[in-house]
Amino acid sequence: MWLLLAFTSAALLGFYDVFKKKALLNNAVLPVLFLNTIFSSIIFLPFILISFFQPQMLSDTMFFVPEAGWDVHKFVLLKSFIVLSSWIFGYFGMKHLPITIVGPINATRPVMVLIGALLIFGERLNLFQWIGVTLAIVSFFLLSRTGKKEGINFGSNKWILFIVLAAIMGAISGLYDKYLMKHMAPMLVQSWYNVYQVFIMGPILALLWWPKRKTTTPFRWEWSIILISIFLSAADFAYFYALSYEDSMISIVSMVRRSSVIVSFTFGAFLFREKNLYSKALDLVLILIGMFFLYLGTR
Repeated sequence: MWLLLAFTSAALLGFYDVFKKKALLNNAVLPVLFLNTIFSSIIFLPFILISFFQPQMLSDTMFFVPEAGWDVHKFVLLKSFIVLSSWIFGYFGMKHLPITIVGPINATRPVMVLIGALLIFGERLNLFQWIGVTLAIVSFFLLSRTGKKEGINFGSNKWILFIVLAAIMGAISGLYDKYLMKHMAPMLVQSWYNVYQVFIMGPILALLWWPKRKTTTPFRWEWSIILISIFLSAADFAYFYALSYEDSMISIVSMVRRSSVIVSFTFGAFLFREKNLYSKALDLVLILIGMFFLYLGTR
């Protein structure tokens, strides 16, 4: 069941990336991200309120949000900072780079999760996992060569650095999620970390964007902003419940979620009309083969 939830999350995550790219085209990044946190909170706020004032309505469902004290909420707050850091880097990178470049880079995130598990939890890689890691590294090198055809130098382009940092923070978040799901209810984590993000993003928007709003890229409303929140919330809902299963494996869930790149890559080709698709497709296939070897190594 948890594997099916992971694949469901992957499909939803692919559409989330597509709507995110559409919303960010020629648009101000921080307001889009701030609205995303607001709409995501609006989705979960009713469940928080009903669970508190009328707990019997949701107590026997997966939508129930249990009460918790600061000893629990401080871990959820930390989750909010980690995710928001990843999103800030990722949104800026997504705005300035082709989605057919961003998607494959993000698809290497399971390798980072494995390395994190190696360093933090003392795990050891087997032969299949080493093959998967090696293929991912080679594909990243090949992708950098493809990027040069579009004037994107992986060694000096700051937006590439932003996407890499977003992927690293996302991998840290994934490792942390597995820990949280062993001790907390999925709805508690997902609902409250979205709410906390609003209060974190508010000051960031007020200090960094609002004073410079007239001299930078202007903000314009896009209906795809709402779709970002809907598809992300649904993707995370399936993801957290996948991790809540006792026998779930974060390495496999993380790998499966990265198959979302197939959706984003397809839309990048047909909707955004991006270039050098043949070379990027070959790089993507190599990454997916690497992910398959990671799967074989973690069975």
